[in-house]
Amino acid sequence: MLKRLLGGIFVGALIAGGLTACSGGDGFKLERVQSQSQELNDWFEARYQEDLARSPTRQTYFGLKVGLDKLDDVSQAALDEDYALAMKNVADMQTRFNSANLDRQGKISYYLFGYNGDVYKVAKKFEKHEYVFNHMAGPHSEFPTFMVNFHAVQNVEDARAYIARLNASQRYLGQYQTRAEAQADTGILLPKFVYAKLIKSSRNVITGAPFTDGPDSPLYADIKKKISALEDVRQSDKEALIMQAKQALLDAVEPAYQRLIFMFEAQEKLANDDDGVWKLPDGAAYYQSKLNYYTTTNMTADEIHEIGLVEVARIQGEMRKIMQKVGFEGSLQDFYNFLRTDEQFTLPNDDVGRAQYMAEATAVIDDMKARLDDLFITKPKADMIVKRVEPFREASAFGAFYDQPSLDGTRPGTYFINLKDVRDQPTYLMQALAYHEGIPGHHMQIAIAMELDGIPQFRKQGGHTAYIEGWALYAESVPAELGMYTDPYKDFGRLSMEIFRAARLVVDTGIHAKKWTREQAVQYMLKNIANPEGDIRSEIDRYIVWPGQATAYKIGMIKIGELKKHAQAELGDKFDIREFHDVVLANGSVPLSLLEELVDEWIAETQKG
Repeated sequence: MLKRLLGGIFVGALIAGGLTACSGGDGFKLERVQSQSQELNDWFEARYQEDLARSPTRQTYFGLKVGLDKLDDVSQAALDEDYALAMKNVADMQTRFNSANLDRQGKISYYLFGYNGDVYKVAKKFEKHEYVFNHMAGPHSEFPTFMVNFHAVQNVEDARAYIARLNASQRYLGQYQTRAEAQADTGILLPKFVYAKLIKSSRNVITGAPFTDGPDSPLYADIKKKISALEDVRQSDKEALIMQAKQALLDAVEPAYQRLIFMFEAQEKLANDDDGVWKLPDGAAYYQSKLNYYTTTNMTADEIHEIGLVEVARIQGEMRKIMQKVGFEGSLQDFYNFLRTDEQFTLPNDDVGRAQYMAEATAVIDDMKARLDDLFITKPKADMIVKRVEPFREASAFGAFYDQPSLDGTRPGTYFINLKDVRDQPTYLMQALAYHEGIPGHHMQIAIAMELDGIPQFRKQGGHTAYIEGWALYAESVPAELGMYTDPYKDFGRLSMEIFRAARLVVDTGIHAKKWTREQAVQYMLKNIANPEGDIRSEIDRYIVWPGQATAYKIGMIKIGELKKHAQAELGDKFDIREFHDVVLANGSVPLSLLEELVDEWIAETQKG
């Protein structure tokens, strides 16, 4: 089914025309191909720099010290300008360049730029359907997270820029609020339960000094720490900067968050308990557009739902084999309950337990780093670290996630683990989770893409969720082939992570297409997967506000696994896992249909010898 549906809705000239460059037999033609390809790359670089210049926050995120005192324009007018510019750029590319006159990488870049434009068109159609705020990753929590983690203060100018951004937060968050209010005017509101989470996380930002009594608030603690650490700066100057930061927090940050809280409270009274986007105007078409976007296929909700049911049943069969291996007597649900409740699978829910989890997770990553030569030809230059999610955002952050390194590699990739409640991070899942978020998962794929030579920046930093998350889920299975899962329970953890993603296919489509309730989705997960109940409830709340995204993981993993089996069957003894991984990672993120073409091309070349 997946192969039949891989074409997607955006397949363009590249797939139809093939990847082989127009090389001909004469030097003039080859020279023209090289010249056109370089000209296209130069054009892409100019467009990338123009786009980057429009986003000071992205510049900071990438480690660039440009526009350090500014925050993005996130108004509706700015969004409209961005869209118009993107459409103009696609049209200009198609007018100026002929894909037939490009080399192999030029053809891929040409196709992907056009593909992105087609995606943007569909997204613009449903722009008002996208929740401006949500409890998982809204601007109310992203702003302080950005300032704490990405705005470095290495000198007085950096500190002044930080303070300028605090002052700009009122305009910045106000623009988001204006868009959210316009959205509500069209009848698009979050499910009722979300608003309490938004209110709580917003209040967390403005709780503590200088807003209230008690310890310093997150932003005040951060800027004080960064200013205090400055060298060769007089103490009186440091104190003056801290006083300016305090005033900015009181004059700009506090009123911005108070207004957000007031809006959330007002909208909460109008919201209802319908959770799926089927409730929105033209909700079915909107949800289909999200499935198309996230999976890079044209699968329907019904088809994805059925794949999920089949995969859940298959993986449960594998789980029962491990139950027999460890001598457990009882049903699979009994075994799930055993994993959820037996104390051997959790660390102490205190700072000692948190430190132990961090140490053991770091050891898993370090062990995997030592085995990379067995699996990969290309390896990232940027390092990767394990870090605990900061306490101020634990309540709203994912259970685990990855942040990419800076462009220059000076800031390492980071695997964040949420240890608010250590019991929600069972030890039998530790290895698979570290492999997914770190190595050989997200860090390998994302850092390698950022470091690729000879391709434009939009491909190095672009993302197709089915490819990115499909790779990370596939990466959980790779260490199993090396016997790296240290006991049957850890291997069961790998299957638990996989069935978790398979069950997502069922509940995401259930919520948004089949009108499942929030509790109905929770009960399906509790029955069919081993995750702790608290984790499951948080995940269901995530799928509700982020429709379609959770389906990409398993769809992408299935495709990568199918391509691997196909290559093994076609190449036999010529198959090399390191070469296969290089093919999958060597072009950055791509839609699944293009990934299939790239693997087929490699198979054909290898067969020729």
